[in-house]
Amino acid sequence: MIKQIIFAALLLLTLGVFAFTVNRILSFFRLTRRTFPVRELGKRFSVMLDVAFGQTKIFRRPVIGFLHALVFWGFCVILIGSIEMVIDGLGGSERALSVLGIVYKIISASGDIFALLVAISIVVFMSRRLFFHIRRFEGVEMKPSTHVDANIALTMILLLMLSLLGMNTFYYERQMMTGELIRGTFPVSGLIAPLFSSLSPATLNTLHEICWWTHILLIFVFANMLPYSKHFHVFMSVPNVFLSRLDPLGKLPKMDNITREVKLMLNPETAYAAPASDIPVERFGVKDVEDVSWKNYFDSLSCTQCGRCTSVCPANITGKLLSPRKVIMDVRARMKEKGPGMVKSGRDFTDNKSLLRDYISEEELWACTTCNACAMECPININHPTLIVDMRRYLVMEEASAPGEIKTVFNNIENNGAPWQFSPEDRLLWAKDLEIKVK
Repeated sequence: MIKQIIFAALLLLTLGVFAFTVNRILSFFRLTRRTFPVRELGKRFSVMLDVAFGQTKIFRRPVIGFLHALVFWGFCVILIGSIEMVIDGLGGSERALSVLGIVYKIISASGDIFALLVAISIVVFMSRRLFFHIRRFEGVEMKPSTHVDANIALTMILLLMLSLLGMNTFYYERQMMTGELIRGTFPVSGLIAPLFSSLSPATLNTLHEICWWTHILLIFVFANMLPYSKHFHVFMSVPNVFLSRLDPLGKLPKMDNITREVKLMLNPETAYAAPASDIPVERFGVKDVEDVSWKNYFDSLSCTQCGRCTSVCPANITGKLLSPRKVIMDVRARMKEKGPGMVKSGRDFTDNKSLLRDYISEEELWACTTCNACAMECPININHPTLIVDMRRYLVMEEASAPGEIKTVFNNIENNGAPWQFSPEDRLLWAKDLEIKVK
């Protein structure tokens, strides 16, 4: 009974802290712009199964991609075991889901195997970070604290897997020694268990309890650490893929306020349909985090910081400042900095800084070729170019700021109706002496 009371208190504390964090994040989402409605649910579900659960984009790097997929699939299976532990902790039972029969045997066997596979994968990941110089793990945005954060998260995952294997091993050996029924199937732990055959049932039970509490407490701590870590993608990646843009990558979203103005120019009579005072004044493009869409902020929380986007960016490869990963990470960092002030004082709050220039320079933005290689490579379907183009739109439409070459194009379009520096009357001179046969 004491165990149940302690467990219930810890569970309530964990849920309370997590609810506080979720409420804080939701308050930041309310500061962002609303964009596209979530439609075509069937297509979204299909994309989610393919990209998120099937991990198809990860397999573009076959070896390391396969190990990452094992970790993801392992978490999906082990999550069921974690739910069982919560039931056991509150109800004072042991292996409560064993009533599922053969299904439980499949689940327990899968969890036992995946615990070992995930542990091996994590060791590989940590070795790559600690002992190998992986270029895509470096960059100006990858500060020392970022690497420490990743190492702490990987260490906790490794401890989770080891404590799970320990719990299964000591349970299996205790049941074997006492002749009691073994609920579930444990192909890996069953092989390890004979190593502890010299221990007494009481000692095995104590070790089982230690591993049980270690595992569940690590889950509680990890769940509340994730929202402040790069590993928040453990929670966010699947819904982010579900909510990803379904338009072709090369299609840039229109600006509703500009579309409205163009329609008014083409059909002035519609201007009387809605008084100008009823139309809110909107900023063109993105200057700061209150201008980004809710999906842009969702992307920043979901970003795995894997660097796959930056590693294929032609601008970055040729030595330019642009790093698509940095752009997404900067949105999250800026919201963390400015968000609390806006929640407290409203969207008009200013700290005399902005996402543009203080975090992301003009040089970075204009280096983008909008080739969409970053969006194509991203394993969770983040669309970097849409945000970059929106920040360019602010520069051009609000500040008339653009590289000289682009300003020349703008002037030509304004004066000549075309990007080239030729008079409209001269457009057909190229065909002047052509002999065209007419049937």
